[in-house]
Amino acid sequence: MGREQERAVLDLMLSGAAQAPFVAYLHGPGGIGKSSLVRYAARQAELAGRRVVHVDGRFLETDPRRLEEAAAPACSEPGTVLLIDTFEQCQPLETWLRETFLPRLADQAIVVVAGRVAPDAEWSLDPGWAQLFTALPVRPLDPAESDALLAARGVPAEQRGAFVAFAGGSPLALSLAASVPPAAPGAPWYPAGDTLTTLVERLVGDLPSALHRRALEVVAQAYVTREPLLRAVLGDEDTNTVFTWLRQLPYIEVTPEGLHPHDAVRATLEADLRWRDPERCDDIRARISLAGLQAVRSATADDALLRVAEWMFLFRDHDRPDNLYDHRKHPHIEDTPLRPEDVPAVLRMAEAAEGPASAAAVAHWLRRQPDAFRVHRYTGSTTPVSFMAILRLDAPLPEDRAEDPVIAAVWDLVETAAPLGPGEHLGIRRFAVQPGGHQQPSPLMELISRRTIAEEMRTQQRAVTFTVFEDADRWGRYLAEAGMPQVAAVDVGGLRQHVFGRDWRRQTVEQWVQNRARTALTPLATWPATAPARGPDDQLPRAAFEEGVLEALRTWHTPRAFATSALLHSHLVTPGSPDPAADLRGAITTALDAIQTDPAGVKAHEALTATYITAPRTHRAAARRLGVPYGTYRRHLALAKERLTEQLLRQSATTPTPTPPHQLPRE
Repeated sequence: MGREQERAVLDLMLSGAAQAPFVAYLHGPGGIGKSSLVRYAARQAELAGRRVVHVDGRFLETDPRRLEEAAAPACSEPGTVLLIDTFEQCQPLETWLRETFLPRLADQAIVVVAGRVAPDAEWSLDPGWAQLFTALPVRPLDPAESDALLAARGVPAEQRGAFVAFAGGSPLALSLAASVPPAAPGAPWYPAGDTLTTLVERLVGDLPSALHRRALEVVAQAYVTREPLLRAVLGDEDTNTVFTWLRQLPYIEVTPEGLHPHDAVRATLEADLRWRDPERCDDIRARISLAGLQAVRSATADDALLRVAEWMFLFRDHDRPDNLYDHRKHPHIEDTPLRPEDVPAVLRMAEAAEGPASAAAVAHWLRRQPDAFRVHRYTGSTTPVSFMAILRLDAPLPEDRAEDPVIAAVWDLVETAAPLGPGEHLGIRRFAVQPGGHQQPSPLMELISRRTIAEEMRTQQRAVTFTVFEDADRWGRYLAEAGMPQVAAVDVGGLRQHVFGRDWRRQTVEQWVQNRARTALTPLATWPATAPARGPDDQLPRAAFEEGVLEALRTWHTPRAFATSALLHSHLVTPGSPDPAADLRGAITTALDAIQTDPAGVKAHEALTATYITAPRTHRAAARRLGVPYGTYRRHLALAKERLTEQLLRQSATTPTPTPPHQLPRE
């Protein structure tokens, strides 16, 4: 599947054309498809009536006599095709092969070498070899080729996206992933233990020591790895030697920015570590996150946004198509200070996106704090295409309150709940305006987010911070997961502006970046969340409530996600509760106990508990635990979900019920 360019070179060599190379050297990481191309060359050679001599480098033990013996027919029979696979296992023979053995091959013989290590430069520097040799780097399949491979393996179209995202274009990873069915029909696919073990063995191979494995685990988590990052995470334990070793690996790309692993290797190592040792995985992520904070703080102003983008890579979400942020660079957009000639365009954009009342507030802050504004424009153009403003406020001023209702509401909040101390100030990302797709995820919104995060990471003496979004439904969940709940909603000229906030005095930036990286921790909301007003008879729509129940069960053991449940704003949680997540757990636990009123209810309780609360890895494992056939288990589970939903709809808000220790995730 794919590989047209590589196959074309091999076909040209087999045709005997005068311009064809004598030696083709295929190189790339394990599982990328080199051996498949070697087998293709063998089949085509046999169809052409040529003698094929296949040598496996794993059995040569770097002894030239063994290679000479195995490849002897190629020295005596004209037109022989010599294929040397897994050449990395006998790489020390490369110079001998080029200078001593290959010149002795029979007329019209051709050679295909395949290995993980790229050929040395002498092949191209030697004038005698330059015209006879070609290096063929075997690269990952593109998404279309990956999809076609999965289709050929019979994988349904709706499942291919998860496989393609995980495999990173590796044919081996795609094939192994396709061989593992999902836990249940329609359930999302995740790589399991056996698949991961095989992939690590095939893609990565044997590692010299535990230190080398830990170094690879860092590379798998970080967007780019430099030696200072490795030292920050691993300590001074021979970091220089390990970094040099990493640079030489065939599945590590060395770039001016640092080291990047092949996508399939990254995904495999990351998933394998989380499966084997989730606590160590979180610890590595927390250390990388803290090192990322230090990198942002020590960067120049020009590099700070790039360092933030690298830090944000830790929080990418492979499984969500509506991921709000993209860790990649956007070199076609410039983030610049406000220029005097930008003011008319900024005001026009504000009015077009948010109306005249918001434009009036922008005009006020353009006069008061012009340095707070950043303007974005496409490279080579002077025309502003979006803008933002991060205000720094030390004290409430009457004119600020009068001109900007959002700032008036923010000062009311601060004075009531979190008064500023001597030398402290508040920060607020007040405006984020892009006409057209206002506040929708885009490269422009990513730059705005990066600038906001960089400001928070680099600013001293900031006591509290706020950010304002019009689209609370889109951004609220992400901000809640980051520990920044909604604290106010303000009407500005008929447009609802939602304010999200945090108090850095309750959780420092250093603590936040580490907790943010630990997937098993519930985010610490450092400001009392403002729940939407709710009357005694208000309920979520039935469909939203049912989906909320299923999502709460699925995220029972992932507190960060559970803490953003839609059910937190349902009748199951008392308004103003100091711990709404605990209340919701108590309500669900109470409902689970309450459905055990008859034999069917007991089976429903067992199915839900075995599937979600005691958390086996798959639905089939839950069926085995219950001792029932898989089909029977699925029927019990479907009925159990309906029964639990009905019970929760009837149930009133409850005080959290003590839950057996095995049912609660560790915080």
